[in-house]
Amino acid sequence: MLIVGNCIISDDIADRLFCCDMASCHGRCCVEGDAGAPLESDEADTLKHIYPQVEPYMTEFGRKAVEEQGVAVYDSEGDLGTPLVNNGECAFVTWDGSRKSGLALCALEKAFRDGKTDFLKPISCHLYPVRVENYGEFTSLNYHKWEVCQSAVCPGNTGRMPLYKFLKEALVRRFGQQWYDELVQQIDESQRYNSTSK
Repeated sequence: MLIVGNCIISDDIADRLFCCDMASCHGRCCVEGDAGAPLESDEADTLKHIYPQVEPYMTEFGRKAVEEQGVAVYDSEGDLGTPLVNNGECAFVTWDGSRKSGLALCALEKAFRDGKTDFLKPISCHLYPVRVENYGEFTSLNYHKWEVCQSAVCPGNTGRMPLYKFLKEALVRRFGQQWYDELVQQIDESQRYNSTSK
């Protein structure tokens, strides 16, 4: 366990090797599950503001889900998230190819990459497979193990790297460069200590 600022960080984030493998998983993390992507309250406001720019990238089903539910909904536990299409895929999923065999991509990210908005995607999506939970004055960061990401951790995935490196952009976006630099320093010191103590 590492502690950076007020964040308690699981050892998995320093040690686990990971790299998304879209060719194998086809973006299933955006399609499977029982809830949409977790949202911060300010992100829900952002989605309302940028929706006209994102809508053209969405599927007919996604647009209908937003029309009926809004850009953000509360789940059964009272947590805010993106709406789903018929309790399935995220409403902001768009497809590269068919729904059955294509890649599930993010309409929010596509709009961002095309320069239509300045919002990449929800930070929970950007940080995945790390989940952030707030407990009063402390925040915990934990690795979320899910079967759909098996190809990202399998030995055959040559792009694998420690999670904290794979998620550098997202971690800096969420916590800042200084926080990330301190995390790297602590990991390096821990690894040097472990190697010399063997």
